[in-house]
Amino acid sequence: MVCTDAHLPAVDADRLEAEPLRRRFAAPPAFAPEFAGDTTPFGRKLAPASVLVPLVQRPQGLQVLLTRRTEHLRDHAGQISFPGGRAEPDDADAVAAALRETEEEIGLARTAVDVIGALPTYTTITDYVVTPVVALVQPPFQLRLDAHEVAEAFEVPLHFLMTPANHCHHRFEWQGRQREFLSMPWDAVGGDGRLHHYFIWGATAAMLRNLYAFLRA
Repeated sequence: MVCTDAHLPAVDADRLEAEPLRRRFAAPPAFAPEFAGDTTPFGRKLAPASVLVPLVQRPQGLQVLLTRRTEHLRDHAGQISFPGGRAEPDDADAVAAALRETEEEIGLARTAVDVIGALPTYTTITDYVVTPVVALVQPPFQLRLDAHEVAEAFEVPLHFLMTPANHCHHRFEWQGRQREFLSMPWDAVGGDGRLHHYFIWGATAAMLRNLYAFLRA
């Protein structure tokens, strides 16, 4: 790790509530996302995809619902991600793709999801142009994980993710070039009673950082 962003202010707590978030997305400010993608496409054919950024309305505050992908997948195996995936021809739009993929991956019913907006697209190193669809999720709900794709689903407090002191910058060398990425490590006790370490990084961390910029704009 090179450094954290402890010098930057956290998003005010009153902005991290359901109704202020709904108003912010209804009248979005002008802002430039800090992260547009992992790589430059160089003319490659890119595929559209969508993820859902589910903000679960808990008594202790909004929680971001994330998944840990299974280890055998071809793309992003074992990584922390939002539920979602590649758009299909039958999907009406990015929102429809996000809702369908989320229902298929974790069994979150569309009736529990209230879409409030979207963030700028993010281009991944695996050649997807991803639209992050932001939604409020009202408990109670029951998840049914697709065991082929999802190893685990868990929640992280939104205020933790919107606090730059928890944003870590990393630098490494790959193919003779200096590369950088962002992470937001999170430790929590799981349903098994054991402490788990969740290394949130890559595209997921970048999209969360763009959400931070959106809420601070």
